[in-house]
Amino acid sequence: MSRIHPTAIIDPKAELDATVEVGPYVVIGPNVKIGAGTRIGPHCVIEGHTTIGRDNQFFQFGSIGAAPQDKKYAGEPTELRIGDRNVIREFCTFNTGTTQDAGVTRIGSDNWIMAYVHVAHDCVIGDHSTIANNATFAGHVRVGDWVTVGGLTGVLQRMRIGAHAMIGFASHINKDVPPFMVVDGHPLEVRGVNLTGLKRREFSDTRVRAIREMHKLLYRQDLTLDQSRVGIRALAQTSSEVEEDVALMEEFLASSAAGIAR
Repeated sequence: MSRIHPTAIIDPKAELDATVEVGPYVVIGPNVKIGAGTRIGPHCVIEGHTTIGRDNQFFQFGSIGAAPQDKKYAGEPTELRIGDRNVIREFCTFNTGTTQDAGVTRIGSDNWIMAYVHVAHDCVIGDHSTIANNATFAGHVRVGDWVTVGGLTGVLQRMRIGAHAMIGFASHINKDVPPFMVVDGHPLEVRGVNLTGLKRREFSDTRVRAIREMHKLLYRQDLTLDQSRVGIRALAQTSSEVEEDVALMEEFLASSAAGIAR
């Protein structure tokens, strides 16, 4: 039995692994590459310079690899790259990058992306994230690994969401969200540490204690950001087990251009 429905329109120049499944009325453009085991649901349009990895599942009515919604875009051959084992639900829209950035929109692996999610030009989404319905990422957004984003959340251009963070329902992200934190609301507020997520990922008690101490230094002791960073760096000396978590937080704080949610 053919894995490609007879109503699908696939450009002869497209590169599809022999195991790719393509549903009814799908349209695939000439510069598309799709890896083994990926399934494309009915009525999806995949275009642009788009590379998709292995074992992804695209549900119906997706728009993948369309030109960026940027008035400066002049038809340059920018890209969309998607990793492996992602589940991408109905009506998602992922755009290619622009020459104002690296020219590539990237979505990693093992993500669960629900219906109507929009990923704009030049965004970078990490691995193992859960993104709920109608979340919208404006251009140049960076999202770390193991992030949870609540439905109807809007993320402004160039914002960053650190690894293991959790964003509550219908939030307005207009500041960088540090790793490990739970935030929500409009205006945005930090509610605490993402303890549920850390427990699910089997963080040790030692690591959780250090992360909770980082939260206290940032949000509970009336310190300036520079003072908080001094205290956070000192935590690395308490145990080799927490060095990586401290380094993750320190790098994030040091490189924040928009300022962090506080």
